[in-house]
Amino acid sequence: MKFTLSWLKSHLDTDASVDEIADTLTDLGLEVEGIENPAAKLSDFVIGKVTAAEKHPDADKLRVCTVDAGEGPTQIICGAPNAREGITVVVAKPGTYIPGLDITISVGKIRGIESFGMMASEKELELSEEHNGIIELPAGEIGQSFADYLAEHDPSKVDPVIEIAITPNRPDALGVRGVARDLAARGLGVMKPRDVDVVEASFPSPVTVTIDEDAKSDVPVFFGRLIKGVKNGPSPDWLQQQLRAIGLRPISFLVDVTNWFTYDLNRPLHVFDADKITGNALRLHRAKGDETLVGLDEKEYIFPEGAIVISDAEGPESIGGVMGGLRTGCTEDTVNVFVEAAYFDPIRTAYTGRALKLNSDARYRFERGIDPAFTPIGLEHAVRMIVDNAGGEASEVVQAGEVPDTSRAYKLDTDRCSSLVGMDIPADTQRETLTALGFVMDGDMAKVPSWRPDVQGEADLVEEVARIASLSNLKPVPMPRVRAGVPAPVLTPMQKRLQMARRTTAALGYNECVTYSFIDQASATLFGGGTDATMLANPISSEMSHMRPALLPGLLQAAARNQARGQANLALFEAGDAFHGGEPTEQHSLVTGILVGKTGPKNVHGASRDVDIFDAKADAEAILSAMGAPSKVQILRGAGDAWHPGRHGMICLGPKKVLGIFGEIHPKILTALNVKGPVVGFVLFPEQIPMPKNATVNRGAASVPDLQAVERDFAFVMDASVDALTATNAAAGADKALIDDVRIFDEFIGGNLGEGKKSLAMTVRLQPNDATLKEADIEAVSAKIIEKVTKATGGTLRG
Repeated sequence: MKFTLSWLKSHLDTDASVDEIADTLTDLGLEVEGIENPAAKLSDFVIGKVTAAEKHPDADKLRVCTVDAGEGPTQIICGAPNAREGITVVVAKPGTYIPGLDITISVGKIRGIESFGMMASEKELELSEEHNGIIELPAGEIGQSFADYLAEHDPSKVDPVIEIAITPNRPDALGVRGVARDLAARGLGVMKPRDVDVVEASFPSPVTVTIDEDAKSDVPVFFGRLIKGVKNGPSPDWLQQQLRAIGLRPISFLVDVTNWFTYDLNRPLHVFDADKITGNALRLHRAKGDETLVGLDEKEYIFPEGAIVISDAEGPESIGGVMGGLRTGCTEDTVNVFVEAAYFDPIRTAYTGRALKLNSDARYRFERGIDPAFTPIGLEHAVRMIVDNAGGEASEVVQAGEVPDTSRAYKLDTDRCSSLVGMDIPADTQRETLTALGFVMDGDMAKVPSWRPDVQGEADLVEEVARIASLSNLKPVPMPRVRAGVPAPVLTPMQKRLQMARRTTAALGYNECVTYSFIDQASATLFGGGTDATMLANPISSEMSHMRPALLPGLLQAAARNQARGQANLALFEAGDAFHGGEPTEQHSLVTGILVGKTGPKNVHGASRDVDIFDAKADAEAILSAMGAPSKVQILRGAGDAWHPGRHGMICLGPKKVLGIFGEIHPKILTALNVKGPVVGFVLFPEQIPMPKNATVNRGAASVPDLQAVERDFAFVMDASVDALTATNAAAGADKALIDDVRIFDEFIGGNLGEGKKSLAMTVRLQPNDATLKEADIEAVSAKIIEKVTKATGGTLRG
């Protein structure tokens, strides 16, 4: 957003300097990005007088001029048709930079005669497009800086240009008057009144306007007036200078008026050549999606479906809220004009502009939200300026639709300024600030002005008060002193348990994975999920349609991707949540790991081997131990279908308390997920591990028995189908206090045992705690062991 200092002062009565204004704007949140001072580039030019001018001996159109620029007579060769004796001119001495030519002048020879500088035209100084002759000044002191001369006689030509950055929430600052309002509220000046003298209507408008019912949500209101008998031509000098200063090229008065009001009052307008409106009727409607229009930029656009179009009987004539059409645009021959002021929905305008890849000043303002209530007033401002400068008679106002109601009010709690912002501002000052910004105070209620769509609550009122008061007045407050002592723990016991599990698993050589909580239905079904209860309502892809019932699917899919890229030997783990239902409480924590391929590469010390169930068992037991699980557990069977039926085990504290599962992954699972075996893994349930009765920082001291242990070997003959686990569990349960360990050390099948029979030999370790075992004690325990194993397996003690 650009504007000149004099333009700002047309709205704000102030004596503040440009630097003071710039500092204040930045402090108000309207950050100044740059200040362009035309006087700076004109300061090296001086005023001179031509004391003599003779024809160049070798060129008919050149003259050899003697110029006095304050340092005595100087010879300058000039080709301007108005170069003559006695005129006062603007002189560029050697070494002066010429902005309009982008060169630095130097001493040179023209047709054999030296020239010590040049006399400049307005175009060469970027003052206007005039270049048919050099500048002739009515007066001026010889040797005076041209910048000082302009500041005294024509200050508009050295008017500083201020550029500010506008945040998306401040559309009101996209007009010079909105910027002036903020400065006046800060106290940097007084707002000048800008009332409009409405042009009296002379006749009913022959042009009618209608809005389709389904388009009223995107263009709720349209105002227009026909002006007959205008005379189009160049704009007044002041208007041209202001437009050039902000980077806009003056075209003609009727076009320049709409551009000027866009920046002056943040009121985009459009002027139709009324004689080119076919059928004298304009219709605002939604585009079907195939209409075309040649815009004012002479490019053809195809409307997206739903865009707002202004059409006459011949077809589209304007892109609503974005750009007008070339066919009904104003030219030098325009005599009758129809001036339009409408309100277009910000979202629809943004969609249309993006679809067409078309940026314009109108779109920039409409999509941020202009003042809907100012629509008819802005029209009257434009009509008055056109009639005053281009003549003509105005019709009655044509209106279609109604101005949308944006009225709203919020309570001003003057105490919240301290709690929200940390500034103590008197209540009366807060009310005065809001009043200066255009809010209407009714007791404690502040009615929001229609040009502030960003104010949507009580906190926004506080923000406005603090912004005008200046947030730079905030005083630093020292942080409260922290009490001495050890801070309370932040992590919960379960979080600490999972943290220990991650560290231990990584120490065992596993790589941690973080997979998506969403998987495809087919993979979820393999692990007992995939039901409607865990289905996502709006999945981001078909491969992420369900919440995962386990962590194994994600790890196995990761293994498959790694194998496809040549990584055969893998150790992956993940700690996270799985979901057994759709409610927030229907989830559980898991620690899951898999081993794929071989234990390691071949080397000179030995051959590598395939990973097996005991690798997974050892790692699972180590991680459970790190999480605080008891050392005495049972190994049972009966896990789900995801595990190999004969090569897995459940680590239990009883038949119903499962701490974890280890074993080989079922071949059908590997086939479905395209994973090449062998694959073993484990799934641990941290939440099933009993919490310690006494919360201690470290483990207790190691307890080493003082009494000697005794080992006894037993061999049982039983059916070959009986699991060794059944026998060891039975033996261990004979005396839980005394029996420390049970190990199988031999298995023999066939021979003289007979078909379908096997012999299992086990070692039972007895560890006394109170007294040394006597032979009678050992015999008693041995009898219990034989009884338990015999009963559990159906076997007999081998003789």
